[in-house]
Amino acid sequence: MVVLIPDRFSRAEEMEWVERMLARLAAREERIRRTDEELLARAHRLKSRYLADHAHRVVPASVRWVTNQNGRWGSCTPDDGTIRISHRMQEMPDWVIDYVLLHELAHLVVPSHSADFWELVSRYPRAERARGYLEGISAATGLVLSDD
Repeated sequence: MVVLIPDRFSRAEEMEWVERMLARLAAREERIRRTDEELLARAHRLKSRYLADHAHRVVPASVRWVTNQNGRWGSCTPDDGTIRISHRMQEMPDWVIDYVLLHELAHLVVPSHSADFWELVSRYPRAERARGYLEGISAATGLVLSDD
């Protein structure tokens, strides 16, 4: 970590400022660290809010972060109800994670990318914005990642 400080700072002020910045960084990293349990709870909140009319069909067996999703943001296996979200998403904004989670939850209702599927996904108010964000990340990093 590089901390830039004014030239006029004393050694004591420099040490205090560096310690303060390191504490802020540690707090930020703690907030960003996301768990499978938090991801599952988030999925249940999204299900209740946007897919309540399909609640009996939207029953994920597991929702977890994975490190082997190199070509996708997330994936769902409707037959066994498992949802996997790429670890690359962990530092993205909550509303983008919510979009990908809802996308995968919608596959528990409609396995394909049919019009019915996209109707479910479009219930999320930031769906188009999140898709644009992910397309921008793909373009900026050179990674070609898909919705599914």
